[in-house]
Amino acid sequence: MKIGLIVNPIAGMGGAVGLKGTDGPEILKQALELGAVPKADWRTRLAIKRLRPHHRNFDLLTCPGTMGGLLAEQNGLSRRLFDTATRAQTKPEDTIQAAQWMVDQEADLILFAGGDGTARDVCRAVGLSTPTLGIPAGVKIHSAVFASSPAAAGEIAASFIQGRVRRFVEAEVLDIDEEDYRREVLSTRLFGTMMIPDDRRLMQGLKAGSAPSDRVAQKSIAADVVENMDEDSCHLIGPGTTCRPVMERLGLDNSLLGIDLVQAGRQLGKDLSEHEILMMIEGRKVKLVLTPIGGQGFLLGRGNQQISHRVINRLHREDIIVLATDAKLCSLHGDPLLVDSGDSDTDHRLSGHHRIVTGYRKGSIYPVRAASEL
Repeated sequence: MKIGLIVNPIAGMGGAVGLKGTDGPEILKQALELGAVPKADWRTRLAIKRLRPHHRNFDLLTCPGTMGGLLAEQNGLSRRLFDTATRAQTKPEDTIQAAQWMVDQEADLILFAGGDGTARDVCRAVGLSTPTLGIPAGVKIHSAVFASSPAAAGEIAASFIQGRVRRFVEAEVLDIDEEDYRREVLSTRLFGTMMIPDDRRLMQGLKAGSAPSDRVAQKSIAADVVENMDEDSCHLIGPGTTCRPVMERLGLDNSLLGIDLVQAGRQLGKDLSEHEILMMIEGRKVKLVLTPIGGQGFLLGRGNQQISHRVINRLHREDIIVLATDAKLCSLHGDPLLVDSGDSDTDHRLSGHHRIVTGYRKGSIYPVRAASEL
């Protein structure tokens, strides 16, 4: 059996520093200047360590250096390398060419680590010709071709190698304009589809937007949240259309896709990075207002990487205020809300049942789980 592995080494670097992506050399340069650190490497490690017990049963097709070869070597996996120059900073063409080579080599499954941009590049080369599986490592992970966590990706791939995965389904790859995204405009379109293992338990769903009919419910939720804000605490307001009415009710400018900090009706910070959040909440009582991603259920780890485990560990569990309309919860079909902060201890601490604000003086108790524990 032949397994392909492509790692986008710069994926996810723009998240914690508030850049909402890392597409393009200028954004990468800006991310590095802001102190961004690579994330794809260690997230890929979490996946491929599940493959090590089965190393005699597959050949690994991968790329030189940080695009996969180095990780394979460090994990004792024999590998066949794509014959290409090693770049200090990879480009989309590197991913496209590597994926095409893996198709030509008749790979049985192509694993790739990144976000929606990486999925788009793989889709350009692969289409429906070869099964693929995304290891979530980017900032924007709205497409339905990703496993729910790196560990889940490794588990699915290991099951495939053992012959326990026999069904594949088409899944959507979304195209998101990153420039619009940074301007607080979320414009998405269907870019294409790829074949993925049919494992609803371990694969994440497609991001679903809020329906216009949710607007009244969102305003009702905002009324409850604002009424219960105490002036001694500052509140971090997370991204999303369910959180936006909270800022509107306070009469404050909202960064729809970023993290804002408010206290006593004043805006202390807008569109903050992880570093800025940590500095501004030092010595303060702080609460966090979050909403899950519709259709996916992620509370942490998808589009809000500024709220890192270092931020979460400054809070008490009861100081995390989760907002969701009844319609958003129903869209999850009973699946739990998920956390993928990048730290297993933090994710485990957040697991359990949590109160969800679903309207004015109205709530539900709903399960929260670490994505790696599915």
